[in-house]
Amino acid sequence: MQKLGKYIKPYGWALAISIALLFAQANFDLALPEYLSRIVNVGIQQGGVESAVPAAIRQRAMNRAVLFMNDADKDAVLANYTLVDSASVQYDEYVKQYPIVESEPIYVLNKIDKTETERLSPIIGKALLTTAGLEQALADPEKAAQIGEAMGGFDLSKLPPGTDLFDMLATLPAAQRAQIQESFNSKFEALGESMVVQAAVGAVKVEYQALGVDTARMQNNYVMTVGGWMLLLTLLSAACTITVGYFSARIAAGLARDLRRSTFRKVERFSSAEFEKFSTASLITRTTNDITQIQMVAMMIIRMVFYAPLIGIGGIVKVTAQDSPLTWLIVVGVMILVSLIAIVMVFALPKFRIIQKLVDRLNLVSRENLSGMMVIRAFNMQDFEEKRFDKANIDLTAVSLFINRLMVIMMPVMMFVMNALMVGVIWFGAKQVADANIQVGDMIAFMQYGMQIMFAFLMMSMLFFILPRASVSADRIAEVLDTEISINDPKEPKKFSPSFKGQVEFRNVFFRYPGADTDVLHDISFTAKPGETTAFIGSTGSGKSTIINLLPRFHEVTGGAILVDGTDIRDVTQHDLRERIGYVPQKSALFSGTIES
Repeated sequence: MQKLGKYIKPYGWALAISIALLFAQANFDLALPEYLSRIVNVGIQQGGVESAVPAAIRQRAMNRAVLFMNDADKDAVLANYTLVDSASVQYDEYVKQYPIVESEPIYVLNKIDKTETERLSPIIGKALLTTAGLEQALADPEKAAQIGEAMGGFDLSKLPPGTDLFDMLATLPAAQRAQIQESFNSKFEALGESMVVQAAVGAVKVEYQALGVDTARMQNNYVMTVGGWMLLLTLLSAACTITVGYFSARIAAGLARDLRRSTFRKVERFSSAEFEKFSTASLITRTTNDITQIQMVAMMIIRMVFYAPLIGIGGIVKVTAQDSPLTWLIVVGVMILVSLIAIVMVFALPKFRIIQKLVDRLNLVSRENLSGMMVIRAFNMQDFEEKRFDKANIDLTAVSLFINRLMVIMMPVMMFVMNALMVGVIWFGAKQVADANIQVGDMIAFMQYGMQIMFAFLMMSMLFFILPRASVSADRIAEVLDTEISINDPKEPKKFSPSFKGQVEFRNVFFRYPGADTDVLHDISFTAKPGETTAFIGSTGSGKSTIINLLPRFHEVTGGAILVDGTDIRDVTQHDLRERIGYVPQKSALFSGTIES
């Protein structure tokens, strides 16, 4: 394929655009599972609340939460919030958003970046979960007793009526409150930081409801927003696919057109010596079937060879970045697919190398039968030719069936591996979800990435089937295009005299066919004058036709010279020479068209 690389250069701009679009498409497709995960995790499970850092929180709730923070964390949290009350500048705007501000002050989150949000999430999340846990403990004597032990053996269930637990906790030493926090931290460590944040979101949602926020509307807005982004990415991916399909079709069709033109022009310059290397049937196959193979593969290469590795590698990077306990399933699936592809290629590659030669053979037999039909009938050789054609046809069919059977077996096996991988993800993923190691949305995203990786390898496996055959076709085309022409025009051609007469002189001409051991013509000298008839008489094979074919330079003399009006025919262009020759061949050939054309 590399030998034909120069024919791709005119389409370099279209190829560059296609690669850029494929890169964009791969990024769009790889982003979709993440958005789906967000809809499940945040939109459905968390009610549209993205973070454990509340956008607003009552002053009373904040005062309770900071009881379970160290001084550094407390300062960091309060530094990112602004206290809003009836004296605040933007009070009227906050009342519309958080109606409770009319009755009590609230803290509103300042504008912070994603990094700061991620830093504050576990701090505030643990504090909110601790306060929520203490409130629940008041209604559960067993939990109240456990927490009471951390408070020095005080029984929370026996608090005096009207006593606020958190007001009492505020009077305790910081070390004692830290003990309470430690009792909760042991549970938090078992959950993991991500699950702590997710659990704390429930407390944030309760706080939003206390603030008077319409949480149902907030959830719908989140799902619609993320879903809208997913729809936009899908449309952009589809647009990239259509555009790449257009450019790949143009590149492939243009490449095929240029190759056919170059091959045809090259063959037009062939002398009889070059035609001895390539049969007519082979040249027909190379100009049609081989170039069609290259055209088809060129289009698939643009659409798959660049896209499949991008989506495969990108999917693996995404899966690795998640640090999921299910990653080993992807590794096992990829290893099985690679092994299957390697085994199939060992058996398929040798067959691809011979299939084009079998196509040549079939075309050769077909052409000989069609062009020599009258001779076959005259000698009553129909049965022999039928067996000859059947042999060529059966040989080609057998090889084609072998390759197709491999592909037929390969696809279901790969689909089975992919489906087995999905079942494995669901099986093991459900256990991880039950153990609170991952979220449901993360498992769904992992499944999507797994399918993308598997499909990438499926696409690459398809290319492994067609690339070898296309490579053989490309080598056959390159063989024709790289053939050295034995008869060439001079770099500085001469011109015949304007008063052209047409006197032909053979001066000590020797000629030997390529590969022959002896000369066919030996020291031939004569002059054919204008206005006279010069005839050659001799037995079959004596060289009469060879002498005539030397004059228009269908063959090149190996010794001596042929002169027309005193000018060596090798010193003028072939077009100029043949333009002055009237030639009637021994065997006529009729071309399609009108008599005039």
